[in-house]
Amino acid sequence: MSVCLSEVVSGSAVGLRGRLWQLTAAELRAAAVEASAEILRLEAVRVAVVDELSLRPDDQVIASRGVGSWLAANTMLQVRDGKKIAALGAALRPFPAVGARFDCGDCSFEHAVLIVAFCESPPKGMPEEALPKCIDLLLAAASGVEATTTKVRNVIATLERIFESDEIPPAEDVDRNELRIASTLNGRVVVRGDFDALTGEMLLSALSNLTMPTPAPDGTPDARSAAKRTADGFTELIRRYLDCAKTGTDGGQRPHVNVHINARDLAEHRDCAATPAAPDGGAAVSDLDVGHMPWLGPLSVSRTRLLGCDCFLYTVLLDDHGAPLDAKPGKRLVNAEQRVALIARDKGCAFPGCTCVPAWTDAHHIKHWANGGPTVMNNLVLLCRSHHRLMHRKAGFVGKWEIRIGVDNKPWFIPPPSIDPGQQPRPANTTFKT
Repeated sequence: MSVCLSEVVSGSAVGLRGRLWQLTAAELRAAAVEASAEILRLEAVRVAVVDELSLRPDDQVIASRGVGSWLAANTMLQVRDGKKIAALGAALRPFPAVGARFDCGDCSFEHAVLIVAFCESPPKGMPEEALPKCIDLLLAAASGVEATTTKVRNVIATLERIFESDEIPPAEDVDRNELRIASTLNGRVVVRGDFDALTGEMLLSALSNLTMPTPAPDGTPDARSAAKRTADGFTELIRRYLDCAKTGTDGGQRPHVNVHINARDLAEHRDCAATPAAPDGGAAVSDLDVGHMPWLGPLSVSRTRLLGCDCFLYTVLLDDHGAPLDAKPGKRLVNAEQRVALIARDKGCAFPGCTCVPAWTDAHHIKHWANGGPTVMNNLVLLCRSHHRLMHRKAGFVGKWEIRIGVDNKPWFIPPPSIDPGQQPRPANTTFKT
């Protein structure tokens, strides 16, 4: 029995696995995307129906002690999931802009929950008239195929730092820090901790070069899980401290905390954040008066100033587009000043959709050094090891990505025809990293 693309999404999954071999890779990709869109559509339908039922409960709903519990009792959902669906429907009522984006399938359930939670409990220092602009920023981060929970949470954290109040933000409240170390019955040790963002940044910075995957001498990939690598790195960190605090290097530098902030924001904190308009007239999240840490994101200006009282200060000159200025030819290897400037511009792996932090990136020559490419800013881009290999023709990959520096002096990525026949340039993945 043959199978067509429309049947894959609209039909039953019973017996489908044995027939999918008839579809091409392009058809399988299209089916996966279409099925995901259908899930978003049905999710929005369910939330709307459950919310309407909560407004007009009948005897069955009342007997179940709420529409969320009723939904769980009549489906395979857990009670907590049924209540989350009912809660989102009620929470969307006062925020029609968020509800409209969710209903059209351009915002996932999880992202809608995060946005309405922010709207219901905004920062105490935020004026009411700023809420629509904040919703625009959050919806921009939550919309489209490049939306991730990390981006949404990063925008929320940025907004919380911008609208500072007299109260210390939870992420910066050191009085909440806890670390519990207990031995178990079988002689092992369990460690549980809860730290402020700055302490977390220091810990992640110290662990970064100790937790990266390390191939075997024969080139076999590291078989350890991320949790195992972190445990091994933590053990090594303690050993080095006990051996007179010996440290390795991290991306060419000793592990330390990096905080990026505009000089004008460091010098004078404004009453209202600078929110330049995006090209389409909407809100932009770049150039807001808030510090930024490579690992854990936004840091309030007051906390950034405190760190600035005793630090090594690097000055990076930027153009009108926020790209570092660099006209000096260099050697093949990127020096420390150039790497600082690259981090200020790319903020991690610049490849579209990648979230790799700066410590785990390489400086890639857009035009290879062997072909006469100079080591200057307009010929350099930060890439994680995986995307760095991709640029050098990863084995088994058909086609080749190209990188060009645009008029904004920032890298743009052009996919091969096998990914995008029109080869439309894609901006570097820095939109929601600032």
